[in-house]
Amino acid sequence: MNLDEIRKERQKWMTWKNIKPLRDALGTLPDGSFEITLGEAIKISSNEPCDVYSVAKLLMPWRKGPFDVCDTFIDAEWKSNIKYNLLRKHFDLKNKRVADIGCNNGYYLFRMQEDNPKTLVGFDPSPLYKTQFDFINHFVKSDIVYELLGVEHLPVYEEKFDTIFCLGVLYHRSDPIAMLKSLYRGLDKEGEVILDTFYIKGDEEMALCPKSSYSKIPNIYFVPTIPALKNWCHRAGFSSFEVLETMQTDASEQRKTSWIEGQSLQDFLDPEDNTKTVEGYDAPARVYVRLIK
Repeated sequence: MNLDEIRKERQKWMTWKNIKPLRDALGTLPDGSFEITLGEAIKISSNEPCDVYSVAKLLMPWRKGPFDVCDTFIDAEWKSNIKYNLLRKHFDLKNKRVADIGCNNGYYLFRMQEDNPKTLVGFDPSPLYKTQFDFINHFVKSDIVYELLGVEHLPVYEEKFDTIFCLGVLYHRSDPIAMLKSLYRGLDKEGEVILDTFYIKGDEEMALCPKSSYSKIPNIYFVPTIPALKNWCHRAGFSSFEVLETMQTDASEQRKTSWIEGQSLQDFLDPEDNTKTVEGYDAPARVYVRLIK
């Protein structure tokens, strides 16, 4: 199938029995003039009565945020402002064509508007996250394009990008080098990728391959050392590999709130030793790198 056929097919996902009621609920949102503040939280305010709490709760779980919509504070599982602020000094998006792979509900994309990029495109094949994005964008009214597509569609996408963000996706792929090649092929000449992934400490070129799960997450396939990650990126074709930051994930960034269902980081770590996961592996830590085509 070509991209238009894929888009048409995936649009049908919005009619799934668990998604359609959420889409219908968007039709009850108030219209009017809203003030948008792109700060630590994406803040939406109005001088008119604006009750969105029931619709926002219907769209749970909220993984990325925070959002403050008409005095309803959506305290998402991840305080995504921490990661965004960590990376902010490392990029300039002015007049650039920008993509966010695995964009979730678009928190980072909304924040990126501050940089006045030429275009913003989010890729995520989740009808729930697309619905959360549409909930926020009902008020923001941005020009962000949200595609129900994955990283595998980048090589054939109609547009090449100057900057691609890929935050927290690589470890979910059973063939990380193939995914890195897709990112490479999605770039225009001299384009850059801002990548974030789990890593393990060590100077050897090796990777952890969890037996069944890592931090209770079943679809984690490889957690490399930084030298191994560098080798993957060079094999994918990138000419430059620059480590921007490293950071341990802790409860100040990821935690259970009333806006998610189920467990969060505190449940994924060994209760007797929070430097280890429940499986006995080193606790999650992230490396942030810039890759140049």
